[in-house]
Amino acid sequence: MTNFKRWRMGVLLSFMSTWALASGHAAEPRHGGTLTVIAQPEPVILTAALSTSSPTGFFSGNVFDGLIEYDREFGLKPGLAVKWGLSEDGKILTLNLREGVLWHDGEPFTAADVKWTLENVWQKYHPRNQALFANVERVETPDDHTVVIHFSKPSLAILSSLNSNGAQVLPRHLYEGTDILNNPYNNKPVGTGPFVFKEWSKGNHIVLERNPHYWDEGKPYLDRVIYRVIPDAGARTAAIEKGEVQYAFFSPVPARDAERLSKLPTIQLETKGYEWLSPWLFLDLNVEREHFKDVRVRQAIYHAIDREAYKRVVWFGFGKPAISPVVSTLATFHDASVPQYPYDPAKAEQLLDEAGLKRGADGTRLRIHLDYLPYGEEFRRSAEFFKQALKRVGIEAEIRTQDTPTYTRRIYGDRDFDVTVQWYSGFADPLVGVTREYNSDGIGKNIPFTNGPGYRNEKVDQLIAQAQSSGNQDERIQLFHAFQQQVQKDVPSLPVLELEFFTLHAADLNDTVTSVDQIYASFKNAWYTDPSKR
Repeated sequence: MTNFKRWRMGVLLSFMSTWALASGHAAEPRHGGTLTVIAQPEPVILTAALSTSSPTGFFSGNVFDGLIEYDREFGLKPGLAVKWGLSEDGKILTLNLREGVLWHDGEPFTAADVKWTLENVWQKYHPRNQALFANVERVETPDDHTVVIHFSKPSLAILSSLNSNGAQVLPRHLYEGTDILNNPYNNKPVGTGPFVFKEWSKGNHIVLERNPHYWDEGKPYLDRVIYRVIPDAGARTAAIEKGEVQYAFFSPVPARDAERLSKLPTIQLETKGYEWLSPWLFLDLNVEREHFKDVRVRQAIYHAIDREAYKRVVWFGFGKPAISPVVSTLATFHDASVPQYPYDPAKAEQLLDEAGLKRGADGTRLRIHLDYLPYGEEFRRSAEFFKQALKRVGIEAEIRTQDTPTYTRRIYGDRDFDVTVQWYSGFADPLVGVTREYNSDGIGKNIPFTNGPGYRNEKVDQLIAQAQSSGNQDERIQLFHAFQQQVQKDVPSLPVLELEFFTLHAADLNDTVTSVDQIYASFKNAWYTDPSKR
């Protein structure tokens, strides 16, 4: 069996889904109409090649195409690459690119764009791809439509992340020789995708229009996509209910409102299209703080959290208590035998006592700050839930609220925090989305959504490096099991919940889910039953 086939088998086993294929539509797709989408929180940057934040991701996939697309069962489909092949030893990946594709400014898309982006963006700035493409020795472009990537060691995880979000290609002619991180096209993006960027009125809206020269003939069907910034949860609920917004994702309204809205004949609730993400929510503990250097304190906090109650109270049942950063739906890689920390306040108190954090006269052992990712009401309510959980064992937490830029700078730049509520996507392979949380190479680089705790463990770094370079999938599975055992023993980060996001959309909007990574893909297949009404 070739390495490519082993990789495919591993992915399929990891992501076997219970969904049934949606029944076909009686009518053919129709052109026309404007789709209004909620963008909350508002993206900080519009180019996913330089940011892995979810607000950037769910916008950017409409402007940029991926080299490869995924179907509804994790199969690979042509995108900007029409063919691909991995050598038997896993060290050479050949991509045959689609001919006749144009950037939105009319310049041709070529292999030079892929080579330049890999060498100058993915390897240098992308939080996940720095590790994913670390073993690249050289990139050859024998012609304008062929890319040959040579690896010093096998990199089996690559094919799990060549979509628009995982490996977004930038136009070399607009970036080469510039300050990449401050290039103005980061916020007025030029892609090859189904929609063309037109306007970003910060704090209000982002406007995209149909690409008339799109390579996928006849698509997209929609004329326009407008992203509206609606910070207030109540206002989002009202906008969806009134039909002012036709699409809203990443659990856009309080879960208690979602059930009511989904019962209306004009609205549908969908939980598909997030499978590629493998998301989990966790608490990061800053292990550079003196009190969190003691593993007993970290374990005590884990024992203080009732994960079942948290799922029920904050997320209204959407999700599953987590025991590892590799979520259970990643069945091939998930290790259910990791050290466990069940809800046990008495055990938490015992560990805190043993660590020398005795209750004071007022019953308080420790005072900390508790920050949370400002991505919506559930994260604020999460902070409140964890504050009460910690208070019961004598830890007083002061909740801090801030916008996204301030939050990311505080956690990953200034490292001025004690505990934070965060979530990441694990994606189709732990190397793509999980190991960034624990690899010490990411500390101190001010790269958002990497190693927040500041955790350093030489054994863990070695396990990650071995999994990154192994050409044997069975060996990689064992390495990731050992990785989970170690990080769940050290618990610098506390996995709390395997997230289950939902989408709300207008009932007359069709084909909103055509892939397992739909949430980061495009609306090129979406269409209205009667576009004249939209």
